[in-house]
Amino acid sequence: MGLIKEFLAMVSFVWVFGCSCASGLLEHQFYRNSCGAAEMIVKEEVKTSVLTDPSTAAALLRLAFHDCQVDGCDASILLGEPNSLPMELKSDKNFGIRKMGIIDMIKTSLEHHCPQTVSCADIIQLAAREAIYLSGGPYIQVLTGRRDSVSASKQRADKQLPASDISIDEFIRIFGENNISLEEGVALIGAHTLGRTHCRNIIDRLQPRTDPTLSPVFSLLLKTVCSNPYLSDITFAQNDATVFVFDNRYFLDIQDGRGLLKIDSEVARDPRTRPYVVMFGRDMMRFFDLFTSGFLRLSSSKVLVGEEGEIRKDCRFRNK
Repeated sequence: MGLIKEFLAMVSFVWVFGCSCASGLLEHQFYRNSCGAAEMIVKEEVKTSVLTDPSTAAALLRLAFHDCQVDGCDASILLGEPNSLPMELKSDKNFGIRKMGIIDMIKTSLEHHCPQTVSCADIIQLAAREAIYLSGGPYIQVLTGRRDSVSASKQRADKQLPASDISIDEFIRIFGENNISLEEGVALIGAHTLGRTHCRNIIDRLQPRTDPTLSPVFSLLLKTVCSNPYLSDITFAQNDATVFVFDNRYFLDIQDGRGLLKIDSEVARDPRTRPYVVMFGRDMMRFFDLFTSGFLRLSSSKVLVGEEGEIRKDCRFRNK
């Protein structure tokens, strides 16, 4: 099984690497000569963190997605001013982003081994790769060579990040703008197989009226978990029954009316996306394959390369 997963990941890697993404300047093992231990350092730090707290995997994957969805994967999500929250985290759409300290720890270690060589943008994507694999998902041959942005904006995050109640049409548009196929887009939303969702993002589906697309039993469970709207920022529901395992359970759940977010239900019901939901529910390896190609495409879109941006010494601040 492991050999099959890695083969499928490599097939997708070869396909994406052969395209014109990032002007061909992203590479597999970009740091093999300048910082040969870079990917191993990321792997060991993430492994330790996930073993200590299994919820870390979902947090790192969400961090990677949210970084990429605002002006490309450039670590702008971490960038701020001294004694201030990172600019993009001031957006309500980044509510609940956490575990950024792991990226900081990895960066500190890399700066000790290879000063100002490995970008924070690459660290985020490599950390997500390890989080997926450690949770039972595919091993993705992530391309590297990204540079870090020198600016970040709450306004851009507000505009570019999808809302928790995103419509199916908006979902399709966003992925299409990144040259991600509809099948890959459905696979990528399968990242919801990991982690939890704060009640604030689903309370409108429960009150004042129950969303009829929710299973009656499931909606009763959610009403129990998210019973107090005044506590919705600190209460949450599990995304699926295997909350720490990257698998295809999500696709089975949403077919039965057990999707937490509005988009989960819409993806399962819309005739354009439902066939892929059914297929991924039946064939986990197909899900892994399409998730891999979609992840590679998203993480290679609109990145900074070459002399663009900078390699930050500290992921939280621009170089002086």
